Amino acid sequence: MEYRVNRQIRAKEVRLIDQDGKQIGIVPLQEALRIAEERGLDLVEVAPNANPPVCKLLDYGKFLYELKKKEKEARKKQREHSMDVKDINLSLRIDEHDLKVKLKHMREFLEDGDKVRVRIRFKGRENAHPELGDRLVNRIVEELSDCGQLEGPPKREGNFLTFALLPKKK
Repeated sequence: MEYRVNRQIRAKEVRLIDQDGKQIGIVPLQEALRIAEERGLDLVEVAPNANPPVCKLLDYGKFLYELKKKEKEARKKQREHSMDVKDINLSLRIDEHDLKVKLKHMREFLEDGDKVRVRIRFKGRENAHPELGDRLVNRIVEELSDCGQLEGPPKREGNFLTFALLPKKK
């Protein structure tokens, strides 16, 4: 939103609103500037496309300060609602109990609203058997289907098979 202050206003008459939000009415621009000067405030054009343009009496410096403060607070709240990415690394020959522990951690992360990125490492001759990795991915997705969903298809990157799980909407 663009605001014009004092001398940049080009209309002959303006609809004037005082600092409390009460309408003073339609007044000539010179009189509006005089009223603003008497009260020690700025004349700010808030609706330039209206006929006549709408101007408000306010302390422009204080107004800008409060605007920046509101934007900062909005950015802070946006960060609070952002999603963290948690990484889990597995090997292809993971033992049953170890897999259950990793699944428990993944479930906790998904229930907290975090995204989980899983990397399965292939070592040596395991690279010749990518179907074993696909089987492990399918098992993980099946076990966590109640609280998470697959973001996209698993990707093979060198010795790793990588995929991500997103929390399900409540």
